[in-house]
Amino acid sequence: MTKDAAPGDDDARAWDARLGWAFGLIADDPATRAAALHHLDRASERADQALERSNELWYLTLPLGPEEQFRESAFKKAREEYAHLVHHTLPGGLWAQPVGADVTAWPGLPYALLFLEWEARYPREWTEHAKCWSTKQSLIRRLAVPVHDDAVRAKLTHLVEIVVRRAHRCKDREYVRMARALDGEDLRRRLGGAARSDNPWARVHAGYVLWLLDRPNVPNTRHVWRTWLASEGAA
Repeated sequence: MTKDAAPGDDDARAWDARLGWAFGLIADDPATRAAALHHLDRASERADQALERSNELWYLTLPLGPEEQFRESAFKKAREEYAHLVHHTLPGGLWAQPVGADVTAWPGLPYALLFLEWEARYPREWTEHAKCWSTKQSLIRRLAVPVHDDAVRAKLTHLVEIVVRRAHRCKDREYVRMARALDGEDLRRRLGGAARSDNPWARVHAGYVLWLLDRPNVPNTRHVWRTWLASEGAA
C-alpha cells in the first residue's frame, strides 16, 4: 500500500500485512495478548507523534491561506505520514470504510469482527488501549445485515450473547439492531438460555431483546426500554 492509499480500498493481503498482528488481541493466551497490546501501543505512539508533527505544521502554514497551505510540501508529507501510520493501529485502521460497498465482501470484515470481539471478550484491555465508542457503534450498524455467511453469522450471534450476559456498556444498545438482523432459531435459543440464567443482567437484557424480536416495529429507544423494565422487566 502506498502511503496515501485508503485502507478501505485494499485487498485482503494488504489488510493482513497491516493488521494481522491484531488477532493476538483476542487470543486466549495472556502472553500472546500482551505482545499484541505492546505492538498496538507502539504503533499508536508512532501515529500520535506523526499527528503532533502534522498539527504543528498546520499551525505554521496557516499564514499561507487555505489553498496554499494544503499544497505546502512539508505539511502534505506530514499528513500522509500520519494517515499511513494510523492505518496500522486500532481503531484507526478501521476508520476508512468504503461507502456503500457490500460489507460481506469487504476485506476489512475480519478486522471489524476482531474489534467487536475484543471489546466483548476483553473490555478492560479494549478500553485501556483502543477505546472508541463511535467506531464500535458504526461497525455494529454496518454489520447488522441478514446476508452474512454461516461462519460470520455464528460469530455475530455469539457476540450478541456475550453482550446480553454482561453489565451494560456504552453503545451495547446497538446490538439490538444486530439481533434483529440475525433473528433465528440459534439466536433465540441462546437468548432464551440467558433469560433463564441466574445472572440478573442476562435475564433482563436477554428478555428485553427477545421481547423486541417479537415486535419488529417497536423502536429500541430509552423510553421503550424504561417502560418495558418497569413492567415486564420487573416481573
